[in-house]
Formats: sequence, C-alpha cells, structure tokens
Amino acid sequence: MNEMSVAEIMPVLYRGVLDVVASLEARNNRREAARIRAEATRVYSRAWNLDAARQLRSLCERATRASLAPSGGQSRYRQVLELLGRRAHAPEMRPDMRTDMGRRPV
Repeated sequence: MNEMSVAEIMPVLYRGVLDVVASLEARNNRREAARIRAEATRVYSRAWNLDAARQLRSLCERATRASLAPSGGQSRYRQVLELLGRRAHAPEMRPDMRTDMGRRPV
C-alpha cells in the first residue's frame, strides 16, 4: 500500500479547509468562516499526527455543510438596495447579470 503519511496529508487537508472557508466568506457567512479558520490554524500549528488529521477532516466537513446550507442572510446587493429604499429588478438577478440586455430578436 502506498498510503500518504500524515506529513503529506496535513497540508492537503488544511488547504481544503481554507478553500471551503473562502466559499463560506463569499456567501456572507464570515462569522462561521472565521471560527473554522481559527480552529484549523490552531490544529495545523500543533503536532501533525492522526488526531490532527482527523480534526482537519472534520473541520473541512463542517465548513462544507455550512457552505451548502441555505444562507439566512441577504446578499450584499440586496442589503444595499434595501438601505437605498429600492427594489431589485428581478428575483436573484442583478441588472448587470441580465442576459437579454433589453434587446429583441431581429
């Protein structure tokens, strides 16, 4: 068997956690992302053993679950519109993302 050693797998697991944490931040779930990142950094900074690898894997799974959960908050775009007292043009679609661009077929 060619199993990876803990020293080989720890950086891969840590990078995986950080990638999913970035996804959480992009979904405006910064608080949970900060908690998971701090815990991952704490684990990664200590002894690299099987227990640490399990903890990083668990953190990666936790972050993945959190990123897949429906976000309870509004998008940043919707928050700004609400502050300005305006409405979005179409549900879940910003004006700069419209595909028809107001054109009619020729």
